[in-house]
Amino acid sequence: MITRDRLYIGGAWVEPTDSSTMEVINSTTEEAMGSIPMGNAADVDKAVSAAVEAFNDWSNTSRDERAKFLSMIQERLSARIDEMASLISGEVGTPLAISNLVQVGLPVMSFSSMAQLLSEFSFEEEISNSLVVREPIGVTGSITPWNYPLHQIAAKVAPALAAGCTVVLKPSDVAPLNAFLLAEIIDEIGLPPGVFNLVSGPGTVVGEAIASHKDIDMVSFTGSTRAGKRVMQLGAENVKKVTLELGGKSACVILPSADLAAAVAGGVSMCFLNSGQTCSALTRMVVPRSILGEIEELVVAETANYKVGDPMDFTTRIGPLVSAAQRDRVRGYIQKGIDEGAKLIAGGAEQPEGIDRGFFVKPTVFSEVDSSMTIAQEEIFGPVLSILPYEDENDAVRIANDTIYGLAGAVWAGDLETAEKFGRKMRTGQVDLNGGGFNPIAPFGGYKQSGVGRELGHFGLEEYLQVKSFQR
Repeated sequence: MITRDRLYIGGAWVEPTDSSTMEVINSTTEEAMGSIPMGNAADVDKAVSAAVEAFNDWSNTSRDERAKFLSMIQERLSARIDEMASLISGEVGTPLAISNLVQVGLPVMSFSSMAQLLSEFSFEEEISNSLVVREPIGVTGSITPWNYPLHQIAAKVAPALAAGCTVVLKPSDVAPLNAFLLAEIIDEIGLPPGVFNLVSGPGTVVGEAIASHKDIDMVSFTGSTRAGKRVMQLGAENVKKVTLELGGKSACVILPSADLAAAVAGGVSMCFLNSGQTCSALTRMVVPRSILGEIEELVVAETANYKVGDPMDFTTRIGPLVSAAQRDRVRGYIQKGIDEGAKLIAGGAEQPEGIDRGFFVKPTVFSEVDSSMTIAQEEIFGPVLSILPYEDENDAVRIANDTIYGLAGAVWAGDLETAEKFGRKMRTGQVDLNGGGFNPIAPFGGYKQSGVGRELGHFGLEEYLQVKSFQR
């Protein structure tokens, strides 16, 4: 058991206002692996006061000073990568190999890339008789999800610190222990008191207190579209800036000229990553009807390669879902797909064979899915792939864009030029072409109800800056 009984506020570990705690459940064993304090609005007030007090000095530090602290966080995090990866695999269920590479590797890169960016970013420019300067926006609130818990924290905290902002963080109450480990690292390096603050607790209490707080200048939220709408409503009361990274229902479009084996392998991989608990997961495979049977065979064969099991086993490719509620929700969607007439070609709603505990779901594939079906429209957040056949390219574009979301996507074609031409027709924030890899310094964010604003790289840094012009 990992017991956390203090919040990190004003550069110190302090007792929460209330003595209530929340259990953290191991997604594989279904047993408690830790507990955290149940913060409340009074704790948020204390954290915001500390952040307000620290802002003036921190915002006036040099870029070299801020880069030094970011580099120290990156170095300490790198030194504890195995510990952090194991912790997140327990909380979330991510296979350990993926945890090392993605759950901790990407956050390490976020802190290092922001440190590097500070050396080259231009905070001032001349426009005719005006001097335009970019200044830190102020005190920021970060509200983060459970699926990539440390990555989403780093994607908000790193640019905020780089910009000269101070931070009040509310991590997910489902997977929060990694955030406390990061706070330990931040405390060890001597970041000035109040620059970073951590208040754990439920979103309906701590998250709402952050989103509505009059002294918080900006809120960055990652989570469901439903919760994001609530954060935006609360933020509007004080006319604060709100950035949102929300849900997705991303399409992997396979054009007739594509290498089908590579396209299917890539598409299945990006659907089942992290047991499908990925906002940018390619959960809709849009394929030519003329070769639907061939693609079905390839998908079924590829899905069989995804071993379900203990995330601590390096041969496991699909671990458990994060909670019993999430497992039941995903199984409900699988049954919904069956009930609405989709063709089940792999998996199903039953417990995986040979597994008697843990929040597991079989990797599942439906074919002959129509855009009107629930499984083609709603974010399932589990290892469930829908294959949607199209008649021609215009039909493929229509299907790809036929959701309320627009976070990510992919196109496979015989050449990059053809893939890019199609990708320009997709209403989405990021498109992989012929398996192009994730770029941790390229902008990430969505169109439509997938969000507002961008994270990562200089686009992410700019979200934490506001513009002032001097007329001379």
